[in-house]
Amino acid sequence: MEKRTKKNIAVFLDRDGTIIRERHYLRKVKDIRILSGTVESLSLLRKAGYKLILVTNQSGIGRGYLTKKKLALIHTHLKKLLKKKGVYLDALYYCPHAPGDNCSCRKPKLGMVKLAQKRLNIDLKKSFTIGDHVNDFLLGQNMGGTGIFLLTGHGKEELEKINSSGGRLKPDRIEQNLLAAAKWILGQKKK
Repeated sequence: MEKRTKKNIAVFLDRDGTIIRERHYLRKVKDIRILSGTVESLSLLRKAGYKLILVTNQSGIGRGYLTKKKLALIHTHLKKLLKKKGVYLDALYYCPHAPGDNCSCRKPKLGMVKLAQKRLNIDLKKSFTIGDHVNDFLLGQNMGGTGIFLLTGHGKEELEKINSSGGRLKPDRIEQNLLAAAKWILGQKKK
């Protein structure tokens, strides 16, 4: 008899404007600033059993603003900052392509999510995405899960796109910040 392993539920997090302060094409380690509420949010989600996965479009590489090596240094430093605060990510994926490259990994396409799904045995339909861009909540919807839109970072600008879309763009949930989104997710688990 084959043993069935329980699938994990994940929260896929955007980087800039969601867990760290928005910077126009972040290029320097010293410019990383973890947003207020990030550590508490990630801790709450971790304690509840969610896998925490960072998925970020980094078109600055495709546009020539930074190298993969520089991005690796930024991500290593970010993970160290989080670890010092007692939290860690289960995985981190990025898309290095420019929007016009038509790759399969740029959000809201599923390339990064599929890699995580395979590696961490994730049930995408029960999972969540959180971010401050339309593509972040569309990613959640495209994977069959729940897409949460934040008003942090570029959120207020992106909200204009949502409001002027005539209902075509509709997040599953809109929250003020990451902590509010985390608390909402935890409330869903109790239902």
